[in-house]
Amino acid sequence: MMQNVHLAPETDEDDLYSGYNDYNPIYDIEELENDAAFQQAVRTSHGRRPPITAKISSTAVTRPIATGYGSKTSLASSIGRPMTGAIQDGVTRPMTAVRAAGFTKTALRGSAFDPLGQSRGPAPPLEAKKKDSPEEKIKQLEKEVNELVEESCTASSCGDLKLALEKAKDAGRKERVLVRQREQVTTPENINLDLTYSVLFNLASQYSVNEMYAEALNTYQVIVKNKMFSNAGILKMNMGNIYLKQRNYSKAIKFYRMALDQVPSVNKQMRIKIMQNIGVTFIQAGQYSDAINSYEHIMSMAPNLKAGYNLTICYFAVGDREKMKKAFQKLIAVPLEIDEDKYISPSDDPHTNLVTEAIKNDHLRQMECERKAMAEKYIMTSAKLIAPVIETSFAAGYDWCVEVVKASQYVELANDLEINKAVTYLRQKDYNQAVEILKVLEKKDSRVKSAAATNLSALYYMGKDFAQASSYADIAVNSDRYNPAALTNKGNTVFANGDYEKAAEFYKEALRNDSSCTEALYNIGLTYEKLNRLDEALDCFLKLHAILRNSAEVLYQIANIYELMENPSQAIEWLMQVVSVVPTDPQVLSKLGELYDHEGDKSQAFQYYYESYRYFPCNIEVIEWLGAYYIDTQFWEKAIQYFERASLMQPTQVKWQLMVASCFRRSGKSLDTYKDTHRKFPENVECLRFLVRLCTDLGLKDAQEYARKLKRLEKMKEIREQRIKSGRDGSGGSCGKREGSASGDSGQNYSASSKGERLSARLRALPGTNEPYESSSNKEIDASYVDPLGPQIERPKTAAKKRIDEDDFADEELGDDLLPE
Repeated sequence: MMQNVHLAPETDEDDLYSGYNDYNPIYDIEELENDAAFQQAVRTSHGRRPPITAKISSTAVTRPIATGYGSKTSLASSIGRPMTGAIQDGVTRPMTAVRAAGFTKTALRGSAFDPLGQSRGPAPPLEAKKKDSPEEKIKQLEKEVNELVEESCTASSCGDLKLALEKAKDAGRKERVLVRQREQVTTPENINLDLTYSVLFNLASQYSVNEMYAEALNTYQVIVKNKMFSNAGILKMNMGNIYLKQRNYSKAIKFYRMALDQVPSVNKQMRIKIMQNIGVTFIQAGQYSDAINSYEHIMSMAPNLKAGYNLTICYFAVGDREKMKKAFQKLIAVPLEIDEDKYISPSDDPHTNLVTEAIKNDHLRQMECERKAMAEKYIMTSAKLIAPVIETSFAAGYDWCVEVVKASQYVELANDLEINKAVTYLRQKDYNQAVEILKVLEKKDSRVKSAAATNLSALYYMGKDFAQASSYADIAVNSDRYNPAALTNKGNTVFANGDYEKAAEFYKEALRNDSSCTEALYNIGLTYEKLNRLDEALDCFLKLHAILRNSAEVLYQIANIYELMENPSQAIEWLMQVVSVVPTDPQVLSKLGELYDHEGDKSQAFQYYYESYRYFPCNIEVIEWLGAYYIDTQFWEKAIQYFERASLMQPTQVKWQLMVASCFRRSGKSLDTYKDTHRKFPENVECLRFLVRLCTDLGLKDAQEYARKLKRLEKMKEIREQRIKSGRDGSGGSCGKREGSASGDSGQNYSASSKGERLSARLRALPGTNEPYESSSNKEIDASYVDPLGPQIERPKTAAKKRIDEDDFADEELGDDLLPE
């Protein structure tokens, strides 16, 4: 090895320039072929370096390391090549900056070239993290809190507000545990503020929707007062909303203004929304001047439909006509920002047509239609509100609104305003003006023509002019075949003519065009009831009940059908629901009394008949039943007051006077009553019979006079019967009418024979022996359902309304004979 070691030549240390021009043979490239060490290195340098030290284990430890700054006795390589950084012949060899790839110690031991270390096999698995570590617990808690917040929001969107609140509370409890654990592990600066904010905000929102306003306000205060939450001041708007729901208008306005101060001026939309809330609060508080200031500012900065509509209402409240007009003009001038042209195909290109058809009913188109419908609703409502007050007459006001609308982008609303003008005339009962306006509108386009003809048809139908009603209904249907109102009116005219099958077809077509047309569904039920298809009628009314839950008419019709189906228990149950909706309806109460009477429950029947009498003491049927009930229970004094009221209501009916006299006879005071009755009705046979008997029992001289009168009346009765018998043709009975008879309901012909039988049985049920009206047999007290107010009260269209007609009673039952005129 020493043969490769080159020792530095000894030089004179005093000679500073000695060896300066000496040539170092290391850099002599011409002699490289003769350099045995270099040639040996070339032959052995294929992918590895020659060993620089002897293969002695202790060499690397005991040999001094040569550096460019240290030992002067650096060693050369074993093959004669100087080491990196070694000093040879007074020249320091530069150090290598980058080691060649693949030159490792293992390469010296004969290992294969493996720069990527693939021969070492797969990397050892990562050390598993401990589940019990604080960091893992914190992460798991964060995950659980996020899941609870998401579940709370999902439940709230599905309408389960109670579950949403419970989840929000659980999230709040776990979040507080998470904060305490994080404070123990890390510094307070590392707390997840976003998670805390979301948990508190969700909790406050759930408190608010569950109407727990105090808890919601407290939670919002926690968020707002925490300075670490950025932009939390905007939540004061939510607090203002809560105070508005609580009708605490002063605090609501205060918090709205505080939220307005927190919103930067660049966020104009949010500022406008807060200003709208302030305006709504002022309106509800009755401070219309302050509300006007807010809405005027909104209309000057960013006009919108709601602000314009509310501004019109405020000016209407303060009664400023000119400002109403200006506000209405501002409302109409609000741009809709809807491009209708994009839904019209400009060419016959199939691709363009397909695109147009695809976007005609997409979500954007639906939103645009909703916005347009809302704008039309605001404009129509504002016009109907201000038209009667902005001019000297409502007609002039409507004309001004029509002119303004015609000059705007809502030209089609002008005809609707004209129709509203006609409806206003109808409300004022000026039918001629209404018909005149509708006939003018009938000549316009199909939509307006159909609406005008529909209203004309309804007008003539209510006037009982069914021919004109049918004609205009045909015009309305021909103009717009899909108009459910027109089809319903056409069905009504057919129904009035008695063609129920055809009427049902029109009603069904109206329902096919508009499934929400409740009038058509109601009329189908009435039609099936007329056709005696009670099961189908019941199905229709039950469907209608599912739509109109608290409709008294629908409930009454269901009860009526159950009664026709001979199911009184169900009828009573549904009538009880009617009473729960309209507890003061005397007709429904009397109907309940009638049903309980048929069922034999006299106490319940008396209760409902008495309630009906208390709310409406002029129903003759109820009065008659109550009087008969007190007679049956032998309370004569109470029965007298009901029959006296009946005699006041029907002074030409002798039977009430006889009932009063019969009640007085039980107390020994009937003679005077019978005499008064005879003076009022001198031709009444029954009254004379009682007078004869009473005077005979008392030994009075008047008995002979009354007997002569009775004999004369009986003889005249025989003469009358002979005349009637001679005038008969053998096929019919007596059709004469007695004076003072009660007529049936208009438009309905009902046979009253069954009613007469029940009434005669009721009168014969009075106590006594061998005397008219006072048979000792125990008969049921009966009364029929009647509509005492007639058309003045809206009742279900096909409710059974029958009235007792005394003219149909047999003379031998009542003994009420009249002299021939």
